[in-house]
Amino acid sequence: MSRWLTKRNILLVTLLIIVILLFIFILPISVPIILALLTALLFEPLVKLTETKFKWKRKMSVISVFIFILAILAISIYYTVTSLIGRLIQFTKAAPDYLNKLSGVWIDFQSKLFVYTSGLPDDVVRSAQDGFNDILDSFRKSLLELFNSDKIVALASEIPNFLVSLIVYMIALFLFMLELPELKKMVFRHFTEDTAKKVRYMTVKLNSVIFGFMKAQLLVSFIILAVTFVGLLIIAPKYALIMSIVIWIIDVIPILGSIIILAPWSLYQFVSGDIGMGTKLAVLAAILLIIRRTVEPKVMGNQIGLSPLPTLIGMFIGLKLFGVLGFFIGPMIVILFNTAREAGIIKLNFKI
Repeated sequence: MSRWLTKRNILLVTLLIIVILLFIFILPISVPIILALLTALLFEPLVKLTETKFKWKRKMSVISVFIFILAILAISIYYTVTSLIGRLIQFTKAAPDYLNKLSGVWIDFQSKLFVYTSGLPDDVVRSAQDGFNDILDSFRKSLLELFNSDKIVALASEIPNFLVSLIVYMIALFLFMLELPELKKMVFRHFTEDTAKKVRYMTVKLNSVIFGFMKAQLLVSFIILAVTFVGLLIIAPKYALIMSIVIWIIDVIPILGSIIILAPWSLYQFVSGDIGMGTKLAVLAAILLIIRRTVEPKVMGNQIGLSPLPTLIGMFIGLKLFGVLGFFIGPMIVILFNTAREAGIIKLNFKI
């Protein structure tokens, strides 16, 4: 027993306990700072490229890259907000027409139901009517719950927190980008030469994996865009371009993705009586879901050096543990473990 109580093992156990405590208590409130560090690591090659190409000092290179990031962020926020406000104004103007159409569809549906059920026993007719009324009542309650004033107020109250987190993220990003070489030196100062070599190997490997991960996501998203555009050209040519772009953007949301757009659209077509178009939209939604769930693990596995099975398992477990971000965190943890094993930091040479 005493042979396990060495100074090195005690230090490792202590560090492990500290990491676990940090992971449980500190990590949830440190998301902006952690994202800033990861972003700084992601843009480090661009900073070095700027230094080499223009012969600038690091501070000047960091400032130029940071301004580039700010410009991209500002343009994205501007177009997102203006597009959202424009769509809300357009929806508000068109809402009465939509409600009138839905009322007409419901009246037409009731008349058709009355015709189809004529001649049937009164109990059957009453049961069918009660069933449809229950469905409508449930739908109405769901809409009221979705647009509940408490939820809207709670969402609005989160805006200041989001702005504070965004400001902290941007400041931390600039400071991390500026101080990254010193931070690396400070960390490597506590490593032995052998450990430092292993960590450098992991860093190089992880950098290539992260770029592979981004490349895989981009490739899958373009496949989704192409299939959606072709499908909508056949189903609804008038809306093919704009709706394929909207679905392409929304599809980054894990699990749901394109279903958020296509399912209500298909349901509306079914209710309005256009069974053919509703069926085509439902089939397109199913095809996109199958592509996302089958092609993504394969493409991502090829790009980041993992087979599809551990990639899929990492995505699923990460999603369950960390929510939407876990969809990306899960595979990263698997990659980190494999890289540490390849570097010899983690050794699994045991037999049972």
